[in-house]
Amino acid sequence: MRPVSDLSPIFGPDGVLAERVPGFRYRAQQQAMAERIAAIMDTGGVLICEAGTGTGKTFAYLAPALLSRRKVLISTGTRNLQDQLFHRDLPLIREALGLPVSSALLKGRANYLCRHRLHLLLDDPGHLSPELRHHLQQVRDWSTSTRRGDIAELPLPEDAPIWPEVTSTSDNCLGQDCPDWQGCHLVAARREAQAADVVVVNHHLLCADLALKDEGFGEILPGADCFVIDEAHQLPDTASNFFGISLSSRQLLDLARDTELEARREAGDVPELPERAGKLRRAVQDARLGLGDADRRGPWREFAGDPGVQRALETLERRLSSLAEALKAMSGRGKGLDACLARAGDQRERLHTLVASEPEDAVRWFETLGRGFRLHQTPLEVAEVFREQIGQERTAWIFTSATLAVGHDFGHFARQLGIEEAQTERWESPFDYPNQALWFVPRGLPPPSDPDYNRQVLELAQEVIGYSRGRAFLLFTSHRALRELAAGLEGRIDYPLLIQGSAPRAELLERFRELGNAVLLGTSSFWEGVDVRGEALSCVLIDRLPFASPGDPVLAARIDALRQRGGNPFRDYQLPQAVIALKQGAGRLIRGSEDRGVLVVCDPRLLSRSYGYTFLDSLPAMARTRQIEDVRAFFGAGTDAGG
Repeated sequence: MRPVSDLSPIFGPDGVLAERVPGFRYRAQQQAMAERIAAIMDTGGVLICEAGTGTGKTFAYLAPALLSRRKVLISTGTRNLQDQLFHRDLPLIREALGLPVSSALLKGRANYLCRHRLHLLLDDPGHLSPELRHHLQQVRDWSTSTRRGDIAELPLPEDAPIWPEVTSTSDNCLGQDCPDWQGCHLVAARREAQAADVVVVNHHLLCADLALKDEGFGEILPGADCFVIDEAHQLPDTASNFFGISLSSRQLLDLARDTELEARREAGDVPELPERAGKLRRAVQDARLGLGDADRRGPWREFAGDPGVQRALETLERRLSSLAEALKAMSGRGKGLDACLARAGDQRERLHTLVASEPEDAVRWFETLGRGFRLHQTPLEVAEVFREQIGQERTAWIFTSATLAVGHDFGHFARQLGIEEAQTERWESPFDYPNQALWFVPRGLPPPSDPDYNRQVLELAQEVIGYSRGRAFLLFTSHRALRELAAGLEGRIDYPLLIQGSAPRAELLERFRELGNAVLLGTSSFWEGVDVRGEALSCVLIDRLPFASPGDPVLAARIDALRQRGGNPFRDYQLPQAVIALKQGAGRLIRGSEDRGVLVVCDPRLLSRSYGYTFLDSLPAMARTRQIEDVRAFFGAGTDAGG
């Protein structure tokens, strides 16, 4: 009899998946990965594993998860991946294996329609613009037929302004006091998750649970004994955000608005409440003005000695306290007002913490965007939180991604999560990179610090785009460089130009696929999670090695902390982060066994600096060249190409 971890009857050339899943093809790496995961699920333990693009890692963990007969929680990097996993991949594997395994999809509360807030809005839509009223009508019609209440069901953009109006936050949710509690979509989704064998969540929800950020429901996530963390390279940053403290102008303004709404409903005879809410709103606006006009992020110490900002924040804290006192006087008058009182107290406490003296193990910083601002306190490390959760007896944790190792070393990722004792494994991509892809570093470009660098990258990009006949991603490390090259390419190439920010990300990608010869310019959000197969994407050009900006306040604080402990911040943190980011960007190029393409890395530091080898050692084994003629030959372009 075969051991449990021998999965060739499922993944082999003549196995169940080859027989029952259209388009499935045997990959030795996929079977090896599935067997290693099955063994960990059987015995317990922690496994960090990297699977190169094309390995088929989703099936490699789904099949063992369904076969394990254990309660399995799968966490993905984004809601889009979560939906794909639950609605497409999971049913496919379950049907192929013929296993009666129950599953549930669980998202954060902002992804579910709140019936109570919808009813309130329908009763009082006066403050809505005509566009929002149209969207409200769509939401109302959909609300009568939806079973799950998942806002992804409705074809409106994720960032449509109507969604915050008709979904709840942990701040404004009334919990069991809500008149619509029995029909609550979020409660139903959590109930399903408690009963299911396999639960699909995302990293934000996983971290929210670990941080106990959502009081009122107890644990959000059901007690699983087996955890699969896909796109695990994103987890440390997500965790840093969740284990910190933040307060936004949006939260404060929502509190003011909701207090006014609830006052009209439950305390119309108390004009003092809307008056104090109005004063809070003005204090928020004054605080935003005090932080300057520009959109930026910076360390909080920049404002430590600014009397204008200090006065604005003191006024904000007073207005918040004043509103809280007025709400306290109304205690018991109505459930909505009581919820506003709890929010006011929580926000006052957070504001007080955020403007107090900075702790040694965290960094305080701010960001401004448009008319809004957000204050943050971010921990410098999250390892301790994970150490407490991971490694309990018989519990299995699997961390996987296409980009976790630096070269062959997983130390950087493991240290961030405090799992240095984990088992590790790597499987190379099954793609034939030497024949499918060409890697090109041009000669003669100056260092990126040179004032003429962007102009020379523009000229190179124009030439390469001519050879590739469009069909290109241009990936940038800064919005400024993106804007400069976008302006330079306008009118100088004969292919459609799609620029990040001109339309929602999903729409730009859809247009890129449909056009078949477009050139898309994007920054960080396009470096990963983008899957364009076939000839539509045949060239990826990266303008600079993706080192994080040294002006980022969180990075600057981490560098200081590492230096004070005697470490080498560049070697121990900045370089590994950049290597993983470059691997993500390069990974956009070859997405299928039939794909062909050229990867252009413009930055001469890749070959001129000693640390360049660390990048090279982490990239797939593509054919390499420094001759532009080889790029032209790869695409079979004629000598007149380039216009």
